Amino acid sequence: MSTEALKAELAFEQPIFELENKLAELESQDGKEAVEAIREVKKQLAATIKEVYSQLSPWEMVRVARHQDRPYTADYVRLMFEEFVELHGDRNFGDDRAILSGFATLDEFKIMVIGHQKGRTYKERSACHFGCAHPEGYRKAMSKMQLAAKYGLPVVCFIDTPGAYPGLGAEERGQAWVIAENMYEMSRLGTPIICVVIGEGGSGGALGIGVGDRVAMLEHSYYSVISPEGCAGILWKSHEFAENAAKALRFTSKDLLQFGVVDDVISEPLGGAHRDHQQAGLRLKTYLKRTLRQLVSMPQERLLEERYAKFRRIGAFLDDPESAGKSSDEYDVA
Repeated sequence: MSTEALKAELAFEQPIFELENKLAELESQDGKEAVEAIREVKKQLAATIKEVYSQLSPWEMVRVARHQDRPYTADYVRLMFEEFVELHGDRNFGDDRAILSGFATLDEFKIMVIGHQKGRTYKERSACHFGCAHPEGYRKAMSKMQLAAKYGLPVVCFIDTPGAYPGLGAEERGQAWVIAENMYEMSRLGTPIICVVIGEGGSGGALGIGVGDRVAMLEHSYYSVISPEGCAGILWKSHEFAENAAKALRFTSKDLLQFGVVDDVISEPLGGAHRDHQQAGLRLKTYLKRTLRQLVSMPQERLLEERYAKFRRIGAFLDDPESAGKSSDEYDVA
């Protein structure tokens, strides 16, 4: 995407683009006056970015989550982990590049990393199916999780997909079945699992690697049963109403933390993760280390019980006020 196309795509960032252009122009000049002007414009730029990003609408949040410069799984692997050894294939059909997996070291922790990968260039994106995994991708993910459980390694999953691949071949190879199977197996996997939505968290494609002891989201990501465009097409019969759908779906990190769907929201650098990969990686790394320390010392039986209870609580509602105080098994679950 060209610079002009990107600016049109992120129209809400127009005041930021204008200040950045002004700053670039000043930085090409010499003299004391230019230095003072640069200092002032930098202050204005920081204040403007803070103001713009504190008032993002749900649809604008989607545009940020899909930003072409946003860090992907491979970027976080490079920024945070040492001794990463990639593992390929599902031992059944093939190697789906939309799922990246491998052993890694995170300071004192040896872990298994699994995540959606979109690719940067058009060639990479095509090879990765734009982050939409096939059944062999989810089978690869599960086989690596089971390998991690065998050796007592925690699993870290990075979710960043508009949804599972919707093609005929994927359906013929059991797309829906393998996603359901992954969710079932992850619910009882005997090792700590941390899932983080780093960009898009779309539909069953996200849930296929989304069941864990802790589910977190980056601040400017979204996590939803359907994309805004898909929702608009069903309810309004036109993708032109995607902005309305985004507002109605309540899928931002703030909403989902309030609803109890996610456990934590990880703050992003000023202006979003796409503006500072290093800082985004550092914040995510800090969260993972802190959470791993909480989980690795937990007995397996308690770990599985709490994981089960966590997902039972999502979507629970009471039929009447007299039901208050009952356990989750005693009232209906949506």
